[in-house]
Amino acid sequence: MTRNTKAKRPPFEIAGTVVPAGTRATVGIPLSVLSDHTPMTLPVQVIHGRREGPVGFVSAAVHGDEIIGVEIIRRLARVAALRRLSGTLLLVPIVNTFGFISHSRYLPDRRDLNRSFPGSETGSLASQLAHRFLNDVVARCDFGIDLHSAAVNRENLPQIRVNPDDARSMDLAKVFGAPVIIKSPLRDGSLRSAAHKREVPVLVYEAGEGLRFDEFSIRVGVKGVLRVLQYSGMTASRSIKAAAIESPVARKSSWMRAPAGGILRALRKSGDTVKKGEVLGIISDPFGEEETEVAAATGGLVIGRTNLPVVNQGDALFHVAILPAPKAAGEAIDVVEQDVGNDPIFDEDEIL
Repeated sequence: MTRNTKAKRPPFEIAGTVVPAGTRATVGIPLSVLSDHTPMTLPVQVIHGRREGPVGFVSAAVHGDEIIGVEIIRRLARVAALRRLSGTLLLVPIVNTFGFISHSRYLPDRRDLNRSFPGSETGSLASQLAHRFLNDVVARCDFGIDLHSAAVNRENLPQIRVNPDDARSMDLAKVFGAPVIIKSPLRDGSLRSAAHKREVPVLVYEAGEGLRFDEFSIRVGVKGVLRVLQYSGMTASRSIKAAAIESPVARKSSWMRAPAGGILRALRKSGDTVKKGEVLGIISDPFGEEETEVAAATGGLVIGRTNLPVVNQGDALFHVAILPAPKAAGEAIDVVEQDVGNDPIFDEDEIL
C-alpha cells in the first residue's frame, strides 16, 4: 500500500547557509573587513515557511541613521502570524551597517547607499554593498518594502512613496494603509530604480525622524507590512485587519523654503492641512526686530517639516503634498491614529 504524502518544500540557501522549510535562521552575508580587521556582514533573518508562497523582503537603515525601520522589523519578527508563514520572508533590519554604528546617514567614504545601486563587485564600498544587497536579497524576491525616515532634524508624516507607473506597487501601497501615498518617480541610483529593472516592485515607507523613535510611525509601519504580507498570501491571521482608511494619493509635493535666515517659529506641524498663502511659520532675527513670514505656495497636507529652529536662507522647512481633498486627508490621519492606538496586536508582550 502506497502512502500519499506531500513533498516537503525545498530549503532556502543564502550565503552558504541552508535554511530548511518551517524554520528561521539569521545569516551574516560577508561584506568587508574594517581597518582594524573587524569583519563586517549584512545580517539577514530568513523565515522559510513550510508552505509554498512568494518570497519578499523588508529592509531598513539603507541610510544608517534611519532607525525607525530597525524597530519595525524587530517587532515584526516577533508577530505570531509569521510562525505559520507561506513562502519566504527576508528581514534585513540594518543594510548600511557602517553608517548605523557611527550614527551616520552615509558610508565611511560619505557616499549615499541609496544613490549607489545597482553597484558593482569592484567599485567603492557603497557600490559593493549595493551590489551584494541587490543580488543576494532583492533580486531573489517577488516584492519588497524598504523602510526609511527623514534625516536628522527633520520629520516625516508616515507615508508610502511609490512608482506611479507600476500597477503592482500601487496595489500594495493601497493595502499598506498609510495616511498618504505619494507618487514618486524613480531616481537613478536608488534601490527602487534598481529593483524595478529586475521587475521587483518595492514600496518605500517614510516616517519619523533620523536617530529617533516615534511610536505612531512604528505602529503604522508594523501594521502596514503585515497587511501587505497577508494580501500577498504569506500570512492568514484574523488579527491582521484591513486598513481603516483608503489612503489618499498625492499627485505631487513640494518644499516651502526659508525666504531668509534666522530663527524659525513653526506654526504648522506634520499632518496639518493648509491653504495657499497661509502662514506656516515666521523667521526673525535674534532680537525680533525683523520678521519674515513663510507662506504656503500651494494648499495641501503637511507631510514633513524641519525640527531645527535655526535656519539659513533656502533651507527646506515644510513639505506639502498636493491632494484632491486635503481636509479629508487630515481627518484620515485621526482615524489611523485611533486604529493603531487601539489595536490589540500591540498589547502582546512578544511584539513590544
